[in-house]
Amino acid sequence: IKLNKTPRIFKVGKNSDISISDIGDIFLKPNEQVTFVTENNNRHDFCRKSWGFYATPSINSRLENENFVSALVVNKQKRIYLMVIERTKMRDFRSYLKKEDQTIIAWLGDPYK
Repeated sequence: IKLNKTPRIFKVGKNSDISISDIGDIFLKPNEQVTFVTENNNRHDFCRKSWGFYATPSINSRLENENFVSALVVNKQKRIYLMVIERTKMRDFRSYLKKEDQTIIAWLGDPYK
């Protein structure tokens, strides 16, 4: 892990009104994993493989058990994103999509489960 002494802050979003703080880098070797944990103690694993990454746990099992659902989303520039949403934050997610003029292409799993 290499933490930035001073986070690199940059603006994103349709109106460049969202600030992101880049706090550092995590270097993984094949078959190493890091787990991101929310304030609700929901866990999201990210695993390095020799061929790339597992960007999410199993979408229809572990991800759901950790109170997440995922969706493919597209913006006006035709950029496609895989987003992982906490089920308890669905209202925030929908507000974000509306504000940023993004559209759900497909849910990967049941968002209403």
